[in-house]
Amino acid sequence: MRDAYGLDDDYREWVRGDRFDPAERWPWWIELVRSGVDRGVAVHRARIVSEPVSAYVRYEYELTAGHNLKAGEDVRWLPRRQASDIALPGNDFWLFDGTTVLFNHFAGDGTMTGEEAVTDPAVVRLCRDAFVAVWGRAVAHGAYRPS
Repeated sequence: MRDAYGLDDDYREWVRGDRFDPAERWPWWIELVRSGVDRGVAVHRARIVSEPVSAYVRYEYELTAGHNLKAGEDVRWLPRRQASDIALPGNDFWLFDGTTVLFNHFAGDGTMTGEEAVTDPAVVRLCRDAFVAVWGRAVAHGAYRPS
């Protein structure tokens, strides 16, 4: 849900115009997701973005096909202005099997500061409902064109 995350060496390389194959850079992620998908696990990622998109979001967009989709994720994009009436959690999260939420915590500069696993049914329900609402409005990666 952020417009930028930690501006690491990979991002700085991309900004300089040095393109790389994300499958070669992060094979562990592709293997992790692919092994789950091969077992029948659905991996959905929704990205809520401001438009026009930031340079970081453009970087994410360009890497999605060779990284996330190649691994087997289904990725959708929702312009932030279309999410104004959705109750969203204050942090990025992963929802596992509808029973556990893993929140990712970030500093103001986008550096990840920690994670927090939560199993409280009310929190899980909030996150599930938010994700379902976002997913229903979001555009599939192949159809989304960042402005």
